[in-house]
Amino acid sequence: MLRAIVFDFDGVLANSEPLHLQAYQDILAGEGIALAENDYYTRYLGFDDVGAFAAIGRDRGRTWTRADIDRLVLRKAASLEALERDVSVLFPGAATVVRRASIAVPLAIASGARGEEIRRVLERENLASCFTAIVAAEDTPVSKPAPDPYVRAVQRLSHAVGDLAAADCVALEDSRWGLQSARAAGLRTVGVAQTYDRSALVEADLVIDTIDSLDLRDLARLCSP
Repeated sequence: MLRAIVFDFDGVLANSEPLHLQAYQDILAGEGIALAENDYYTRYLGFDDVGAFAAIGRDRGRTWTRADIDRLVLRKAASLEALERDVSVLFPGAATVVRRASIAVPLAIASGARGEEIRRVLERENLASCFTAIVAAEDTPVSKPAPDPYVRAVQRLSHAVGDLAAADCVALEDSRWGLQSARAAGLRTVGVAQTYDRSALVEADLVIDTIDSLDLRDLARLCSP
């Protein structure tokens, strides 16, 4: 039976990928690197900030140290906060879906975004209390497509609400990297085609077009024996 829902954040609840791209572009421009939109979406979107800067550095022949990357991450975080200021970054209907789902089952987030970025948006939208657990980039040693973020989310949900099997949880993801992570952790999966076309989400158990079209009855059927 359906016992919990785990949401990815960027691309599922928050329409913040264009803002992340702009923040990366702003910071990388200062390093003499131009990041094309297509490269971001096809090569780097699945990484957390550390992984993205490390991959971009390797691809551009830069010998950045971990300290260099940490500085870039902090600058990018400040740029993103400025871009988000005074605007709602949620997809239409996302807040309603979260509030409705939180009445039915416990909710968690498993994301490659930084925890402070996730919580800032949730608090601004009065949604923080809807989530039992949040797993952010800094909470696991490796990010998606590794299963670690979803494994940790199920663990934290279990500590809060009692023993929980991964197969009784549904993950909502917008990318193949996220779907691979959730499936490897044992969750049922729903692809939300807001960032990529449906054809890119064929690994999902179910694909929906937008987050506001989510039907909890469909999720319950995914977890039925």
